[in-house]
Amino acid sequence: MQNALNFRNIVGGGYNAFWHDRSFYRVVKGSRGSKKSKTTALNYIYRIMEHEWSNLLVIRRFSNTNKQSTYTDLKWACNRLGVAHLFKFNESLPEITYKPTGQKILFRGLDDPLKITSITVDVGILSWAWFEEAYQIETYDKFSTVVESIRGSYDADDFFKQITITFNPWNERHWLKATFFDEETKLANVFARTTTFRVNEWLDAVDIARYEDMYIKNPRRARIVCDGDWGIAEGLVYDNAKVIDFDAYKKVKQIQETAHGMDFGFTYDPTTLINVVVDLKQKELWIYDEHYEKAMLTDDIVKMIKRKGYQNAEIVADSAEGRLIAEIKNKGIPKIRKSVKGKGSIMQGIQFIQGFKIHVHPSCEFAIEEFNTYTFEQDREGNWLNKPIDKNNHLMDALRYALEKYHIERAKPKKTTVKNTIRTLKSMGL
Repeated sequence: MQNALNFRNIVGGGYNAFWHDRSFYRVVKGSRGSKKSKTTALNYIYRIMEHEWSNLLVIRRFSNTNKQSTYTDLKWACNRLGVAHLFKFNESLPEITYKPTGQKILFRGLDDPLKITSITVDVGILSWAWFEEAYQIETYDKFSTVVESIRGSYDADDFFKQITITFNPWNERHWLKATFFDEETKLANVFARTTTFRVNEWLDAVDIARYEDMYIKNPRRARIVCDGDWGIAEGLVYDNAKVIDFDAYKKVKQIQETAHGMDFGFTYDPTTLINVVVDLKQKELWIYDEHYEKAMLTDDIVKMIKRKGYQNAEIVADSAEGRLIAEIKNKGIPKIRKSVKGKGSIMQGIQFIQGFKIHVHPSCEFAIEEFNTYTFEQDREGNWLNKPIDKNNHLMDALRYALEKYHIERAKPKKTTVKNTIRTLKSMGL
């Protein structure tokens, strides 16, 4: 009994049905802080040791994000369960091996589908897959390509195959909703649940207070971030944005027009950078890179811009921070300048952007979030007003600054050369 109680303290509560479920699709959408990723990691380490025929494939939209998320979570789970000495960790691949049997935990990204379809294992069978942050996967077709690699059978009484999917929901139009949650359209053999931060006994009072405060200050976002509900498309400032995979290098070379914008924050708000290819002829925007981080000092901002390769780009930044802009310029970012501000400039910029088709690269997760939560205000009767709420808009403001040169009259600085932009994209792996 004591051992059972100790195990419950290690794993935590709120996920009993999830832990034991053996449906082919095991799906959990939830709020931030609902420990869905941590619980999944604990569950899989436990299962690998329990079933000697099992191997796990861990998938994220982009392979380079596995090291900082799923690999770290699974390594944490080994330590929390007290079994890290039984596993070999290869961070360079990355890969985790259960030493007593040779079973594998493999990590891949959908940015290299050929490496996924050709996966084989030496021991047992590739029986399970875990799709983390599945919201970043643009289409069901990309998802199903990987699912098809979980095939075959194994001669064992306890054998079962399973696909686990975890994500934060942002928009009710996403294919995940129709595929796994809507009764009329969902697939067969699905276990689907929604979890919230309230099941996470590991949160402290400060964490909980931050979530509770959101219900007062930003109720629309709280429904998604705190309750795990689907984002509602109604009232969005931009309903012309779509997540789509594209080759940024080819887009820059083809269109030869880019724009860059920044917004500043510190304690409560992030400093943001957004980078976009602008197709004026076809009226299309292609957002290919972003930065989103709180508590950045001037030197941090300069290092980030240089690391990304935008030190020679024309960057338009929030005019309210003139002193900060001057400091950044003096530290080696010569073409950064203040945005134009005036009466009606916000709505003028928004209306200009609304005239474009907006394509967002799936790697720009914070831009995706803001496009799905930046809304107009409502009056007491629930009518939408032509005034955006000043929340969930740090990258959206940066986008306005970046594009103002195309519709606000002013002396235009020399354009960033396409050659420099392509060099930057190559360095980013795009």
